[in-house]
Amino acid sequence: MAQSSLVRTEQGPPLPDGVALLTLDRPERRNALSVELREEAAVVLARLSEDRSVRALVVTGAGAAFSSGFDLREFELAADDDDFGTRLWASADEWHRRWLGVPIPTVAAVNGPAIAGGFDLAVMCDLRVVGAEASFAHPEVRFGDVVYGPLHDLVGGAVARDLCFTGRRVDAAEADRLGLVTRLVATHDVVDAAVELAGGIAEAPRDVLVRTKAKAARRAGVTAGPTLDL
Repeated sequence: MAQSSLVRTEQGPPLPDGVALLTLDRPERRNALSVELREEAAVVLARLSEDRSVRALVVTGAGAAFSSGFDLREFELAADDDDFGTRLWASADEWHRRWLGVPIPTVAAVNGPAIAGGFDLAVMCDLRVVGAEASFAHPEVRFGDVVYGPLHDLVGGAVARDLCFTGRRVDAAEADRLGLVTRLVATHDVVDAAVELAGGIAEAPRDVLVRTKAKAARRAGVTAGPTLDL
């Protein structure tokens, strides 16, 4: 196990062979995606992407939330600090690029609310194991741009427009009906179920998984560009 201040990673027993688990570890802020967390995670994702022993990646949140999205306090700081603003947007672009570019299958273990950027993270993953008490929303539409493309690829234009324009919150049951959910499970089973799913995926050869993931990315046409263009 490797540990850092805001992101935890695990590989090897008791996890299935070929599976890595990444945990957003900022529960006191509902795993808000601060600049520091995004930068830290980008380094971890780069390492895992190059590790040929890893064939599937699971991501979850510590505590009761998956992620509440970008840390809004930092946008206030960026408004008064040009250097920090440059760093903020660079880390945002890198965050999306890294997740969309992970060459192996990714599974979001959505253990609680996935809001704004947390919602984006869930839909940038290939599959989603969702707890019965989870929810999804894009409230940031009230004050800024929404990341639209990955959601459109997942659920289609009608549903994506509804969720992105209204910002309304959908519970796990509705998310399941809308096509956001791969498996709906009890909240306390989310991580175990996601790891089990990833373990089954990891039984395939890495080269096959990488080629299949590349096909899916090409078909989706969702490429990693500037955050506000996604």
